[in-house]
Amino acid sequence: MKRVFLFLATNLAVMLVLGLAANLLGVNRFLTANGLNLGMLLAFAALIGFGGAFISLFMSKAMAKWTTGARVIDAPSTSTEVWLVDTVARLAERAGLPMPEVAIYEGEPNAFATGATKNSSLVAVSTGLLQSMTREEAEAVLAHEVAHIANGDMVTLTLIQGVVNTFVVFLARVVGYVVDGFLRRDQESSGPGIGYMVTSMICEVLFGVLASIIVAWFSRQREFRADAGAASLMGSPVPMQNALRRLGNLHTEPLPQNMAASGIAGGHGLMALFATHPPLEERIAALAQR
Repeated sequence: MKRVFLFLATNLAVMLVLGLAANLLGVNRFLTANGLNLGMLLAFAALIGFGGAFISLFMSKAMAKWTTGARVIDAPSTSTEVWLVDTVARLAERAGLPMPEVAIYEGEPNAFATGATKNSSLVAVSTGLLQSMTREEAEAVLAHEVAHIANGDMVTLTLIQGVVNTFVVFLARVVGYVVDGFLRRDQESSGPGIGYMVTSMICEVLFGVLASIIVAWFSRQREFRADAGAASLMGSPVPMQNALRRLGNLHTEPLPQNMAASGIAGGHGLMALFATHPPLEERIAALAQR
């Protein structure tokens, strides 16, 4: 319930902020007496598309802590926490990164990395993963997450999301305007009618589904790259392969929706096109080719 409330509250706050910004900048006045101002519409779409994506990026670390209950390890108090912090520090040094925050949270086997920049990143691992894997397998998972940070995957995914969001908002309103104009071609009236609003909403949903397929494809490709990065950091692909095999035999719990693409394990969705993670078998096979 806490996750749902935070997700809804955050999205509502983001939309209010973006709506206020669009009003202050005047880019929401793309419907004029002379028709659709495409330049203004594109500016509005870019504000909504990139604005939402980047606000989510800059809030990602805080939201990750809130939704998972992750506790940042400031002063390790157990041998496991000492090992965890030392391992992330060693992997980050190999990857040429500043030390990320290291956190642990209660839950089924999973781990994730997030943060707005390489200098402000977080690596978190669940108690379930630490209890279910050998130290070498857990280290491979941590190497995978460090590789995500080194690859700049959080920022790149944000840019991809911003681009597709912009086109969704832009095209939905263009189609809505065209359809409304066709439906009202024999009427004398200024401004679009109900056809514009209904068509725009329907198109935004449909184009949003197509956009999700594009983003999911990129997310799957970055998982392969992070697996390869983990193999390089570990000096061998075998530990990562073993970790993936272990995951295949464990019950993993998907992360909250806003973090689904961040974890080492995630649901494959109803269809492969919408999966944020490739099948474990494909990831293991890709590592075998290294």
